[in-house]
Amino acid sequence: MSGIDSHFSVLSLEVSKCSEEIKNYIEERSGEDPLVKGVPEDKNPFKEKGGCVIA
Repeated sequence: MSGIDSHFSVLSLEVSKCSEEIKNYIEERSGEDPLVKGVPEDKNPFKEKGGCVIA
């Protein structure tokens, strides 16, 4: 199959419809997203265990 033939076999959708679906998908799941709501301090594996003390 040539490149032109494979291009025409792809389903085309309207950008306005796709963008609305993507927006809804993101908004529905934003409450569970740690990048949006943050990670609780007690469950953060990257939290520093101790501080630096200069004596």
